[in-house]
Amino acid sequence: MALDAGLVGRSYPPSAVYEVGRAKIAEFAAAVGATDPAHTDPAAARALGHADVVAPPTFAIVVTLGAADVVIADPDVALDYSRVVHGEQRFTHHRPIRAGDRLVSTTTIEAVRTVAGNDMLTTRVDVATEDGEAVCTATSLLVARGTA
Repeated sequence: MALDAGLVGRSYPPSAVYEVGRAKIAEFAAAVGATDPAHTDPAAARALGHADVVAPPTFAIVVTLGAADVVIADPDVALDYSRVVHGEQRFTHHRPIRAGDRLVSTTTIEAVRTVAGNDMLTTRVDVATEDGEAVCTATSLLVARGTA
């Protein structure tokens, strides 16, 4: 079943606050092999002008993945998640994610289309501090494989 083009532009309420911790940044940095001391050493981060340790750029997935679940849970979207593969992921950073940040994410459906029987859904998750400072925008493409 093709996705409804009327979904484009649908935004969902902001997520719960995600508080970024030093330990989470360090764990993520180790998992992805990011060895820059600014990810684990507050003094190294301060020497670069940051208030605290900074996350590797792809740490944003930790914050945005759960926030985008509202789209999958939306019955109007009717996406068969058992047939979904991840087609693309992009991050646009407005500033680094830092330990101590309290972040909220707002998800919007950017595009829907069907190509060769496959439904394609593009979402945008805008990440900001709870005070409204823009931090990151994540864009992802999900592909629901056709049944033919």
